[in-house]
Amino acid sequence: MLWYIAIVLGIVQGIGEFLPISSSAHLIITRWLFDWDPVINQAGGNIDIALDVALHVGTLFAVLIYFFQDWLQLLTNGLSTGIKTQEGKMFWYLVVATLPGGVAGLALESVIEHFIRSQILIIAVGLAVMGIVLYYVDKKAAQIVSFEKITFTQAILIGFAQALALIPGVSRSGITMTVGRLLGFSREAAAKFSFLLATPIIAGAALKNTPDIIHNIANPLFLAGTITSAIVGLISISFLLKYLQRHNFAIFAVYRLVLSALIVVVYVVRGA
Repeated sequence: MLWYIAIVLGIVQGIGEFLPISSSAHLIITRWLFDWDPVINQAGGNIDIALDVALHVGTLFAVLIYFFQDWLQLLTNGLSTGIKTQEGKMFWYLVVATLPGGVAGLALESVIEHFIRSQILIIAVGLAVMGIVLYYVDKKAAQIVSFEKITFTQAILIGFAQALALIPGVSRSGITMTVGRLLGFSREAAAKFSFLLATPIIAGAALKNTPDIIHNIANPLFLAGTITSAIVGLISISFLLKYLQRHNFAIFAVYRLVLSALIVVVYVVRGA
């Protein structure tokens, strides 16, 4: 049973981390809908922690593999030329834009983990509200800023917005892409900047759990979750970047609203 859970959650993480639909919300909802928490908890041996870490390590691999050349250029120029080149400037933009989300995560992680993540209806509201905001902004905003034209101020604004992703249902990729569109980014530019900005945040979360990674590196469930989320994450990144060349974000907004309604219905039917 745990094999099945690890693979399903790996698929959910790989899709939700990069599409603007909230991976944290989907992981919580999936476990809630299928009542998997008792099964995972009964397994013991910190399997729950191992699975959570594995899913994030997998998506970290996905974004590093897909944007390997981009990150190689960003790092090389950022550390050698500073802000004298476009790639160098973008590297430091990403570094500084990461700080607000990182600080907020360290300060509020306990509150989010022990309260908001257990409130299914709050998650449903987050999904719906963010879906409406994403749809409206994407429909009204211009597409006048390419990835190469992103400014320091714009990067910082997106970085502060990323802190809101701590609330399950808001979505890290959803809020960063929405603010990018609000600032006039093209859809592809908003998505690419969001993916690159995800890299240090996901890496930071993985580094914080280094002892758990070392302890579980040979655990078959850890490997299953990591490999699955990595493969699905790669597919999701490629899909979204190609999809946004011809389409808008409307389908994701509609999906969020439908899922939010489904959660409320199930919650009412279950009576809890």
